[in-house]
Amino acid sequence: MKKLFARAGLTLLLVCVVAAIPTPSPAQDTGGPKPAAAPPRPASCDNLQDFIATGCPLTWYGITAYGTVDVGGTWQSHGIDTNSKSPWPEYLLSKNQTNSQWNLSYNGLSQSNIGIRGNEPISPDLAFVFTLEAGFDPLSLKFADGPGSVAQNAGSPLDQQSANSDSSRAGQFYNSQGYMGLSSPTYGTVTVFRQNSLTLDGVIAYDPLGASYAFSPIGYQGTTCGAGDTEDCRYSTALKYRVNLGPFRAAALWQFGGYGLNNAADGAYQLQGGGDIQNVAGGTVSLDGIYSWVKDAVGISLAGNTLPATLPQVLTATISDDTSWMALARYTNGPAKLFAGYEWIQYAPPSNPQTSFTDIAGNALCLGCAAINNTNIANTSFNAHDKVLQVFWFGSKYALTDEWSLMGAYYEYIQNSFGTGPSCSDSSKATCSGTYKAISFAADWQFAAKFDAYAGLMWQTAEAGLANGFLHRHTVDPTVGFRFRF
Repeated sequence: MKKLFARAGLTLLLVCVVAAIPTPSPAQDTGGPKPAAAPPRPASCDNLQDFIATGCPLTWYGITAYGTVDVGGTWQSHGIDTNSKSPWPEYLLSKNQTNSQWNLSYNGLSQSNIGIRGNEPISPDLAFVFTLEAGFDPLSLKFADGPGSVAQNAGSPLDQQSANSDSSRAGQFYNSQGYMGLSSPTYGTVTVFRQNSLTLDGVIAYDPLGASYAFSPIGYQGTTCGAGDTEDCRYSTALKYRVNLGPFRAAALWQFGGYGLNNAADGAYQLQGGGDIQNVAGGTVSLDGIYSWVKDAVGISLAGNTLPATLPQVLTATISDDTSWMALARYTNGPAKLFAGYEWIQYAPPSNPQTSFTDIAGNALCLGCAAINNTNIANTSFNAHDKVLQVFWFGSKYALTDEWSLMGAYYEYIQNSFGTGPSCSDSSKATCSGTYKAISFAADWQFAAKFDAYAGLMWQTAEAGLANGFLHRHTVDPTVGFRFRF
């Protein structure tokens, strides 16, 4: 039934795209939830040639269809076979990566997606806004399903697994966003249902690589955007409010409902404050701070035996209460942008330890059920000590011309020692203190209104506790790709 709804959702979105191409209509706003008085946009595409050759939007009766297709190729010094369920190949250094290899790649610079959105004025100071968007694998045309890719590899030894990684995208036809709301230039924007976390919005806005999967660990791995767990980068039942007050801005998010409403937590809230400071050394400084608290957050992984042991690897849900503080900064001066960010994340024992539940991908998990359905729930991972993870990054983006831009950044994760017994700083246990580091460079060429090509690489290394169980502790992944965005 879930697959039937997913296919129906994608079909509906594709119908909107096809129907929009030959239909002329008045200009419409093609952004997200924006004020009713937004400036006019280019007229909608009149024909297929306009759609391919120009930047015209696909708008039909006030509804704009949009999308991205991102495909390419990558060489990895230590890689792994791709998986059609995974939102992306395993660009990030992972335990199961084995030998060097070439792979067709996808979603390197951005997630392939298809969606519809609207911004319909109700009055001069109020508009109805909505968005419905799904991310997909452009090679298999399947909806991105991170937890499903992990479950698919349960029972396989480490060196025989395909790409798998947890994600908030879990095969839903709304796996990116699916919200509606009201927007006012005076009173702000309020939206409800499936939405990005404030921390995900922050990562996208303040990452030099734009939350790229192939070149940014904070883009690939949702630890930062999920305030500790990637499944909480998006909330399926959330109320979100944003408002601008002169040079200042504020935002708040509240997740209502729990696991039963396709959430990866039993509750959450986030608060954000920030602003822009003009005329600083000829440029603008943007600052934002975000506080997050997530109750009974879920992280899905494969745990248990590693090499040289054989089966099984057990599908395991780790439950925790997560708290985070994120500080973000950006300096813009003409074609140059400088970025920096820091997040402090604390994992504590869950408020309500779980014995059984269904995750956002529809997988049924239960405590101590390795012998029954090869699943388990870990409620006590942080009973001895809270885990503290610190993440920081800095970098720049420079527009050489209107078509060419260069990006580069450094990223680092620092984990404390949080296990039972004496503190440790080696790779003997995953609870030992450790570090992960990455350096990235990329270039992007916008050679037509809706087309661009990119090339770059990310070098990564893991040490001590953050390298526990890894087959290899470093990798480099030169990647090239091509995007079509409409």
